[in-house]
Amino acid sequence: MASTPSVLDGFERDDFEALGIRRVVWRCGKGPAVIVIAEIPGITPLVISFARRVADAGMSVVLPHLFGEDGRTPERSYVLRSFASACVSREFTKLATGKSSPVVEWLRALARSEHERAGGPGVGVVGMCFTGGFALAMMAGAPVVAPVLSQPSLPFPIGARRAKDLGCSGAELAEIRAKVKDGAQVLGLRFTGDRAVRAERFESLRRELGDGFLAVEIDSSPGNPYGHRKGAHSVLTEDLVDREGSPTMAALHQVLEFCATKLEVVRGA
Repeated sequence: MASTPSVLDGFERDDFEALGIRRVVWRCGKGPAVIVIAEIPGITPLVISFARRVADAGMSVVLPHLFGEDGRTPERSYVLRSFASACVSREFTKLATGKSSPVVEWLRALARSEHERAGGPGVGVVGMCFTGGFALAMMAGAPVVAPVLSQPSLPFPIGARRAKDLGCSGAELAEIRAKVKDGAQVLGLRFTGDRAVRAERFESLRRELGDGFLAVEIDSSPGNPYGHRKGAHSVLTEDLVDREGSPTMAALHQVLEFCATKLEVVRGA
């Protein structure tokens, strides 16, 4: 990345190294930190647009580069290449159940560093699609107080066992449940017709976390009154209907309010 794409104007480019791995991170805004982990194919213009809304709501937003080309528009061929690359990467657990992806440990280190840098009661994390479940796993071993799981698709829901798996180990889930018992909450988003995030996964979250899991499930059934397409998947980006009154816009507002409340953002500061 020799130059900064114009869609990232206003973001500061930095490097973060942990566990012997150095990656680019982009930062914008002030206040407690929210780590936004991009979906496939990477940090697209719409992911950046969402990140700017986080910054506008009084928080500093952090975008780590995990795959793709930062700032690139997601045309079909690029999406397919990025997906294929992520699928063969050992950093992401695609099919195995009862374990988190190896990259989560690096992200925990980033969360600890951003908490130390930005202060506040902890950090927020918004995971999307391929990375959606990372926000949950990061609650174990990192100061994550505002986890948002937007269409968490790993492990791929091939078969009943994988469809309901949460991408965490038993030990991680035990630590997460303990945090929820102490008052932590987890926010999850999905479209009802999303075959990549079936209802079984949200049922597992309800079973494991009880009232600590806040589910937002948006109707995308055939003929739904909101016009959501059959394959609607990305609640906060590609399938966001950026119009007041739409269920996806309500979900966006809920995410921003959830993060601001948990991070104790001072309004107007």
